[in-house]
Amino acid sequence: MIKEFKEFIMRGNVLDLAVGVVIGSAFTAIVTQIVNGLITPLVSLVFVLTTGEKSADDALGALVFNVKGVAFNIGDVISALITFLITAFVLFLIVKAVNKMKKKPQPEEEEEAAGPTTDDLLEQIRDLLAAQNATKTTGVLKENMEDIKK
Repeated sequence: MIKEFKEFIMRGNVLDLAVGVVIGSAFTAIVTQIVNGLITPLVSLVFVLTTGEKSADDALGALVFNVKGVAFNIGDVISALITFLITAFVLFLIVKAVNKMKKKPQPEEEEEAAGPTTDDLLEQIRDLLAAQNATKTTGVLKENMEDIKK
């Protein structure tokens, strides 16, 4: 059982998945900090400037509402959605780039020679031999042979 588990873990797909999860988690942490430290304050600033309120809490008060003492913070949901969209888009670009690198180049088709093919040459030889045999048996002049060769 331990041997089977070791074989399962050592498969390339499992290791790739593990590395992807770790990198994805680290990247998500970076994006979360960018959203919390940069994007959310910018959105708050826009709300403060457009509403004329003195603080971000007053300006964003419309994004938080209470129902029977339970607070619903729409701003946190919007922040999480922004984090998800940024993370998903960047991971999409990474996967697209990796797939493009994995794509093997198509072998270029060799250009065919401009001259006749082997089959064409064999047909011409056959026709010439047939004409030569016909000349011997029917007594056709050599001039006709030259016309056939052309």
